[in-house]
Amino acid sequence: MDATNLIQSFRIDGKVAVVTGAGSGIGRACALALAGAGATVVCADVDATGANRTAAAIIEAGGSSSGERIDVSHRDEVEVLATRVAAELGSVDVWCNIAGIMVEGPVLDAPEEDFDRIIAINLKGVFFGCQAAGRVMTAQPGGGSIVNASSAAADAPSPNIACYAICKAGVVQLTKSMATEVGKHNVRVNAVAPGFVLTAMTGRYFVRPDGTVDEAMRNAVVEPMRKHTPLRAIGEPEDIAASVLFLASDAARFMTGQVLRPNGGVAMV
Repeated sequence: MDATNLIQSFRIDGKVAVVTGAGSGIGRACALALAGAGATVVCADVDATGANRTAAAIIEAGGSSSGERIDVSHRDEVEVLATRVAAELGSVDVWCNIAGIMVEGPVLDAPEEDFDRIIAINLKGVFFGCQAAGRVMTAQPGGGSIVNASSAAADAPSPNIACYAICKAGVVQLTKSMATEVGKHNVRVNAVAPGFVLTAMTGRYFVRPDGTVDEAMRNAVVEPMRKHTPLRAIGEPEDIAASVLFLASDAARFMTGQVLRPNGGVAMV
């Protein structure tokens, strides 16, 4: 592959991509990045307003997109979306399982309903997405790329997020196991495991109910995280989107069952 073709391999022109959790944060950044690289992007989120807002931003920038409301914890909704996108747009070339939630608390006090909820969204939701996308991709000539969202929490344990970490560790093993099954159909399955990223999920520590930022609280949360990373940096959603775009593209055609860790060096595996 010459240099020109190598650069072009990062493009995904003409591809059809589905991004769950596209209404905000990392999911939104991923949808925008994939669209910017040439894909038609289906923005899926339980927050229909957020999904439509992301799709509108893509269209305004000259891309092709639509918004879809989906609850990834409902298997039938995920399967219907994958089947419909393939029928209407001709294929599902990229599927990014980004949707997720955070539930905090010590293991000894974790209510069963909290554990069930986070498993339903963060692990089963990814499993359902892998199943639905995998069925479409293995049946189409071009194969496809599935990208799952894990977390540095799968590698570096921290107090009070055990339920979250369990899900994200499960996503890593799901990614590797599925990669061994569908590779013969030219379907790649990889994951990203972000470190601390400034999103609404992390912002809940320092964003007031009216949307304003408590700067003192922000510094109390962010600065220790910054100092904890070798790069002395805090991630932005676009940092994760860059890794997702790479894994979605042909630039990563020789990668499957891998976990990229854009985490500032907080966990090195």
